[in-house]
Amino acid sequence: MSNSPSLLFSGSPSENLGEGSLERKEATLRGMLRQRAPLLIAYSGGVDSTLLLAIAHQTLGDQCVGIIADSPSLPRASLEAALHVAGKLGVTVQVVTTNELDDERYAENPPNRCYFCKAELFTRMEEIAEMKKFAAIAYGENADDPPHLRPGSQAALEYCVIAPLKESGLTKADVRALSHRLGLPTAEAPAQPCLSSRIPHGTRVTRDALGFVEQGEAIVRQFGFRDFRVRYLPPDNSLIPRPGAKIQVAPEEMHRLERLQITLIAALSASGFGRIEIDPEGLRR
Repeated sequence: MSNSPSLLFSGSPSENLGEGSLERKEATLRGMLRQRAPLLIAYSGGVDSTLLLAIAHQTLGDQCVGIIADSPSLPRASLEAALHVAGKLGVTVQVVTTNELDDERYAENPPNRCYFCKAELFTRMEEIAEMKKFAAIAYGENADDPPHLRPGSQAALEYCVIAPLKESGLTKADVRALSHRLGLPTAEAPAQPCLSSRIPHGTRVTRDALGFVEQGEAIVRQFGFRDFRVRYLPPDNSLIPRPGAKIQVAPEEMHRLERLQITLIAALSASGFGRIEIDPEGLRR
């Protein structure tokens, strides 16, 4: 199996990072993957996990398999897109149904909600790894991800899940640069955390709430916006019994929102949302 990238973009972000440094990190990553094969990889279709899966497939061939968790917090469009990309890469991916929503600790939506989600996924992956004799489980945390802000990192530690991107020193900028070199369609994709992240902590995560968010974001996407969130606003039973939405659009797209705002609000209202707010400061990371 060849270790060389399939496509090199001229003017890619890697030019600003130091090509030699990036190549050393990539070599470290590939060596690490060889040492841990056969490998089971948590795959979401996002920038990080797609790069990890692509390089693992290049390096290990059929000794790596991707696992994608299918739950109500994953939009159907995202699941389809992730499977499409995996198919283009020629990688074997298994869809596993996860039931974190049935866990009261998750459904109550505490600040460490992500811990219970990752614990559910890693539990399922452990079962598969043991049954099919995989040597290790990996996921796509990178070197920029601060563990104290990512409860999933604690779950990974407890379940002995490795983070090859992080351990090889690959930052988010490195990940995007390598994704460009490999010609991955996720190279410039915006971050897309799960739908539960749109629901404020302390507000219960339900299938209905997740459905509202997914429907709202599908509508906003139809208006051509690329990087945005539809934040769930719990219904005020004394005033408006329906849930509301706060729309946050990336600053570079705010100029389009100004002229489409009235039509967008009308479309969201027609879909069942109550009060609708437009965040004037836009999407903040």
